Amino acid sequence: MDLLSVGGAAVSGGIAMLVEEGGAETGFQINFFWVIAQAISFLIFLAILYFAAFRRIGGVLEERRSRIEQGLEDAAQARKDREQAEAERAATLQEARREANEILARAQKVAQDTRDADIAATKADLERMRERAAAEIDAEKQRAIADLRNEVTDLALRAAGRVVGETLTAERERRLVADFLSETGTGGAPRGGSAG
Repeated sequence: MDLLSVGGAAVSGGIAMLVEEGGAETGFQINFFWVIAQAISFLIFLAILYFAAFRRIGGVLEERRSRIEQGLEDAAQARKDREQAEAERAATLQEARREANEILARAQKVAQDTRDADIAATKADLERMRERAAAEIDAEKQRAIADLRNEVTDLALRAAGRVVGETLTAERERRLVADFLSETGTGGAPRGGSAG
């Protein structure tokens, strides 16, 4: 604080000199003592201001600069992370679409295979039904032929019995018909029936 007392004394001395010179010519004059005193006073003020305020402000500004730089780095990292997440999302979406297409293709193939199997089974059922119907028709035809043979045999035996004038027994009729059929090669014994 000696500087302040020295500066104060210098200012007092300067004022005294001005009063003495006051009687002299008054024009524009530069008093180097006052310029130097004011400069020293300004430098002292700057030193006090620096130590009292600027140092703390500098620390605060440095801390703020560090936070801003960290924020910018964090923002850049966040942007990179966002871009990476976007790329991963797009890849995952592409993979999901590919899997969905595969599932759809498999489902269509299974549906086509099932449809083909159903068509083949239906054709096989229709073929079995046709064969069964043909067998039933053939069996019915054989029954009708057998019935017709029996009727023809009965009519022939009755007619022959009237021509011969005797009555044939059922056993004799059958034997005669069987012999006739074996001679003609049609085979098969007639079913029941007797001359009347």
